[in-house]
Amino acid sequence: MANLISQCFKNQNKKLITFVTGGDPDFETSNKIIQKIIENNVDIIEIGMPFSDPMADGPTIQLSSNRALKNNITLEDVFRLSINAKKINKKLPIILMGYYNVILHYGIKNFVKKCVSSGVDGLIVVDLQPEEDEDLINLLNKNDIKLIRLITPTTDEARLKLILKNASGFLYYVSVMGVTGQKSADINELEKSVKFIQKHTNLPIIPGFGIKSSIDVKNICRITDGAVVGSSIIKIIEDNLDKRDQMLKEIDIFIKELKSGTKT
Repeated sequence: MANLISQCFKNQNKKLITFVTGGDPDFETSNKIIQKIIENNVDIIEIGMPFSDPMADGPTIQLSSNRALKNNITLEDVFRLSINAKKINKKLPIILMGYYNVILHYGIKNFVKKCVSSGVDGLIVVDLQPEEDEDLINLLNKNDIKLIRLITPTTDEARLKLILKNASGFLYYVSVMGVTGQKSADINELEKSVKFIQKHTNLPIIPGFGIKSSIDVKNICRITDGAVVGSSIIKIIEDNLDKRDQMLKEIDIFIKELKSGTKT
């Protein structure tokens, strides 16, 4: 069976990808949050693997990682969240996002094997450089799991070609320099960058970082293949830690709004 991420991009519809940290604020609530997101027909879900030093992430996502770790969330729990998500919708592509240390600590072979058995379709490994990805990429390719690479506004042509060598699924374009959840994306700069990348690849391009509302999603979907939203969802979690029902209700409304932004 073809990889679900590849299948997802076969039609021309703009994609909404959401990110939440696995196990934030606790396993049971995280499970309900993911269920609520799936019910609103997002196209791909990214589940963050909690890590004690998430250097590319802003304060919002760092705090979400801390909350999960304080509640003893492990990689096993993240795999369980993936399994549960697939029970709700077996055709929904699931991506695990995180840092290479987490994978190395678990053991690369064991990690990939567990990804296969848990229904994981792709990985984003924030700090894995193309020069160092051979051990992981060989196993991912054998199991048809996509390695989604990050491209930034400062990626030059030579670097882009190197990154594209083992990139698959789609390209995650970091639309704001700096850490996640800070300022908003600059549409004009984004358009220039997307045109530059498209000269070198046919992979879909999906910006993330700095996308906070349905209007942002709409503007970005006009010039790219979709949008990733993470920090704004996690902010709802952070603001409603003592009000779980309110948290789920607000997430429900927010995802509906974001999804409406993909209808360009």
